[in-house]
Order: sequence, then structure tokens, then C-alpha cells
Amino acid sequence: MTEKKIITVFSASVLAALLVALILPIGESGRIVAAILLLPAAVLIAFFVKKRNTLSLHKRTIIWIMAASAVIYISIYYLLGLKFGFYKNPYRFSYGNFFKFILPIATIIISTEIIRFVMMSQKGKLFHVLCYFSCVISDMLIYSNISWITSFNRFMDLVAGIAFPAVLFNLVYNYLSKRYGIYPNTVFRAIFTLHSYILPVTPNISESLVNLFNLFLPIAIYIFIDALYENKRKYALGKRSKMMRLVSRTLALVAVFIVFGTIMLISNQFKYGALVIATESMTGEVNKGDVVIYESYDDQTVKEGQIIVFESKGSTIVHRVVEIKIINGIAQYYTKGDANEDKDSGYITESQIVGLVNYKIPSLGYPTLWMRSLFNR
Repeated sequence: MTEKKIITVFSASVLAALLVALILPIGESGRIVAAILLLPAAVLIAFFVKKRNTLSLHKRTIIWIMAASAVIYISIYYLLGLKFGFYKNPYRFSYGNFFKFILPIATIIISTEIIRFVMMSQKGKLFHVLCYFSCVISDMLIYSNISWITSFNRFMDLVAGIAFPAVLFNLVYNYLSKRYGIYPNTVFRAIFTLHSYILPVTPNISESLVNLFNLFLPIAIYIFIDALYENKRKYALGKRSKMMRLVSRTLALVAVFIVFGTIMLISNQFKYGALVIATESMTGEVNKGDVVIYESYDDQTVKEGQIIVFESKGSTIVHRVVEIKIINGIAQYYTKGDANEDKDSGYITESQIVGLVNYKIPSLGYPTLWMRSLFNR
């Protein structure tokens, strides 16, 4: 068997083992399993597979840039805690947490960067693809595996909070590893990941905002380093190559903006939010499967006939205001679904109003409803 075939089988085996670890019902033990799988794989590949030396003149500078990026991110994160508050970190440093979190995560980071560097030095797209997906799954296993997904909301938490950032970060890690070697990624990941298992407090910031920042950070790092050191190389490319780069980056930016916009809307932490209509109570004006875009409520004037989003008995409802009464200076809003014969029972107050519906996007929410139905079976 040739060396190329051996490396292919080895890479595919590592990926398959990590996929099994991602699926098995092992919960938080996923990071320990991943560390046990990756460490011998990294040792084998480091000693028995040929690798190239990284010749970049900027290697040390990139290490400092990556370290500074992680420190700046953490600093901003904790400064925001001055606004949102802090809570006691349940994963703060202790003897038990060292072996449960810090040691396995450090092992995963070092092992994946060794594997990444060696595989990215090989010729052939297949090696790069196998390496990329192995590293993405390893990143996901640092936090958990998919056995805890028992509802649609948890699935969305996995996608937005773990999978999307892992996909973007590892694209940047591959880019840096190929040009600048093991150390920039290792230093950045160690600071960026392990700080949350060392510091005694953590900011009380919405997970949606953190997810948004985690999507922005790898893109910002790539743009900064690419602009700083890669421009001269680009000018040496032919017109066709430059055009292909422009098209691919434009498409990538469009995809990123779509992801950003989606997270901003569903996070409900900004001026506008989005909600999928799951029932037929508003059929005619707003149909099942439509997505409504609403403006977050902030003491705006609510009029009769206006469609609003409100909370009632633990559910989020989109109905029309059909009557408003002022009792002892307190506004009471009576609502009704357009397709319902009767008004909703009781009334709601301003504290229950989430937002005012401005627009709808027909049928866009059907994939979400279909995915919800899978979890409800």
C-alpha cells in the first residue's frame, strides 16, 4: 500500500472514530473520548508521515497577532459584564475540573493542530477535506456531543452556538496552519477556549450575543491577516485567478451576512426579531409557515387592529389587538386570532408584549416547522 493510501485510510479512520464519538450517548465525556482518540493519532502522524517546514517570515508576528486577538476578545467579553453583570463560574479552576475539562481540551487542541499541520502539508484535496471535518468535529466534542439534543431548541443551540463557529473557525485555522504552522492556532485556541475553565466569574451575557461574536471573530482575524500579509501575493496572480477569488469571497460574505442576520433576528436581543408561525389562528393575514418580522416593544403606541407578538401562559403568540381598555391607568389589551371565532381569554398588559409585527415572509418557516415535527414525534 502506498503512503498516499495509508494516509487516506488513517485520516478516514480518525474522522469515522470522531463521528462515532459525536453520536454516542456519552454526553460531556465526549471531550475525554476525543482526547483519547486524537492523542495517539497525532503521535503517529507526527513521527511517521512526512511534513514540510513552514517558511513564512511572519510566523512570530502571526503568533502575537493571534494571542492578542484572543486577549482582546476576552477583554471585551468581560467588559460587557460590567453592563450585563456576572455570575459565579461553575467551571472555574479546581483540581477536579483540571482533569475533567482543562487537560482533555488542551490535549484536543494540541493533537488537532499537529494533525492539521501535517495533513495540510500533503498534496491532494481529499486530505484537506478529511482533516477539516475531523477538526470541526473535534471542536464540537470540546463542548458536548449530539446525544443531548432532545428538542428543536437544543438543536438550534447546537447549530448556532457550536457547529457554525466550529465551521468558520476551522476554515481560518486551516488557512493559518498551511501558511504559518502549528503555533498561531495553538496559542489562540488555548487562550480563547481555556479561559472559561480558569476564571472564577463569567459575564451574564445572552448566548445569542456570544454566538454572534463567535461568528464575527474568525472572519475579522482572516480579513486582518489576509490584508496585512497576503496582498502582495495576490497582485502576482493572473486576472482569472483574481476574478475567481473575488467571486468566492463575495459569495462567502453573502453567506456570512445571511447567517449574521438570521442569528440577530432569532436572538430577540436587537431592535427586530423573527418568529415562525406554527398555527392557523391568523390564517388570511399571516398563514402557517410564514415568518413574521417584528419590532421589539419599547413603549410604542399600540392601536386596535395591530398585530402583536406577546407572551401568555409560557407561549409566544401572534394575534391581533381587537380592543383596548384603560383601567386605573393600566392598559388592558384584548386579542384574537383572525381565523378564530372567539377572542383570546382574558387580556394582556404591556409587560407581556414582545413586539409589533411589521412584515411577513410567506412560507419561509416551513423547514423550521418540519424540523420541529421531527423532534415532536
